Amino acid sequence: MDKQEKKPELRFQGYVEDWEQRKFVSVFEGLQNNTLSRADLNYENGTVKNVHYGDVLIKFGDYIDASETDLPYISDDAKADKFKNSFLQDGDIIIADTAEDDTVGKCTEIQGSEGLKLLSGLHTIACRPKEKFGPMFLGYYINSSAYHNQLKPLMQGIKVTSISKSALQDTDMIMPKSIEEQTMIGEYFANLDSLITLHQCKYDKLLLVKKSMLEKMFPREGSSVPEIRFFGFNDDWEQRKVSELCSISTGKSNTQDKVEDGEYPFYVRSLIVERSTKYLYDEEAVLTVGDGVGTGKVFHYVNGKYDLHQRCYRMYGFTDELNAHYFYHIFSKLFYKRVMAMTAKTSVDSVRLEMIADMEIPCPNINEQEKIGAYFDSLDYLITLHQRKIEKLKLIKKAMLGKMFI
Repeated sequence: MDKQEKKPELRFQGYVEDWEQRKFVSVFEGLQNNTLSRADLNYENGTVKNVHYGDVLIKFGDYIDASETDLPYISDDAKADKFKNSFLQDGDIIIADTAEDDTVGKCTEIQGSEGLKLLSGLHTIACRPKEKFGPMFLGYYINSSAYHNQLKPLMQGIKVTSISKSALQDTDMIMPKSIEEQTMIGEYFANLDSLITLHQCKYDKLLLVKKSMLEKMFPREGSSVPEIRFFGFNDDWEQRKVSELCSISTGKSNTQDKVEDGEYPFYVRSLIVERSTKYLYDEEAVLTVGDGVGTGKVFHYVNGKYDLHQRCYRMYGFTDELNAHYFYHIFSKLFYKRVMAMTAKTSVDSVRLEMIADMEIPCPNINEQEKIGAYFDSLDYLITLHQRKIEKLKLIKKAMLGKMFI
């Protein structure tokens, strides 16, 4: 892209005019913000809502629909009334002026404010465009690296980073003159975000479904049958030691012991192993057991071969009484709890072979195991599918932010 021409690499058909470069101070006028802390806010009642910098940094995207966003109220109407000349309206920009990293300067654009009383809160810089812009364009542009990279040399502080109103004034903004082009860009990224949110919601719901079914489809402690099971199965489940159902071995330091494609499962005791091994990051393979004492993960390996490091345990050679898919899910569910219980008794924070070998797992007959394993496999597949779509859409958004802004 030729910077002198001030044209982005990608743009909508029919737009050829150069974008214009303007100073921040010529685009915006300042609004007053309040300095009320979280203690002065509540989510129950009030007349004036507040946009807090922490929400801008963590919770809000490039824009918010204020009519649908859960915003806190200012508890004291008298305090809110002091700022009545700075109530926010559609198109206003709220910039977080403080953060613990270089996300300082992140903004959110206000939309859906009609009929609401909104104020910009603690550690924010509130800005109102001096002229009309396409909805959501400014929010996406100011958060893009094309603009945000200018702020990095202007940030001050070490542990807590901040940026001042005066520092923003002289920054450059390069934007299309056409409101129609601005609107198309804003709508394009808003549609991408809507797709990301859609898949995120489905992903979150599936995780909740899986969590619930992991509780209901395996017997609770002290019970010999689960709360929910497939039709036609009535027999009590048995408790069996892992060592009775499969072979267990640890990997070797020379990494000559390999896990073949599709094998179930193995347990990684060291995060160092995970970080140093590219093969472990197939999304279908990973189920997090937990963090802290006995940190590690249970894997079903699905993509080629993996060299079993000495800090890995491998479970293999399953008997005819055990379905590998079933074992993966029940072992993943129960093992971290067992590690925590065992290490609490011994004051040793490593996972030892006997923790696996002597572990008891509930076992129905093989046919019921197969159905349960297949059910959770299908849930994992759907979870992974939405996770990959989210990641792909985020990559698309990142790429397009780089190509559609200067």
